[in-house]
Amino acid sequence: MKNTLRKLFAPILNLFEGGEEPYSYRPSHRKILIAVGSLFLILCGVSLYFGNIAGGAGAYIPAVVFVLVSTFCFVVGGLGSERAVAKIWGSK
Repeated sequence: MKNTLRKLFAPILNLFEGGEEPYSYRPSHRKILIAVGSLFLILCGVSLYFGNIAGGAGAYIPAVVFVLVSTFCFVVGGLGSERAVAKIWGSK
């Protein structure tokens, strides 16, 4: 299953997994990245809730942005290599 998901999200993962430069990885970086993804998912839900109350189509734009950021965090945090997670944090 993980290999199938890695193939599906390969365009995102390849951006961050490439390179030969040294990196500094800590397991807490992956946990924090997944936690940030969870927070953005909660923000998406809140934004959708208030978007329904407001009724305007423009209220859904933040929800779309939040779900995209959340998906990105989950993909890199859950499927990415140590190098990908370190590149997100800018660790060298």
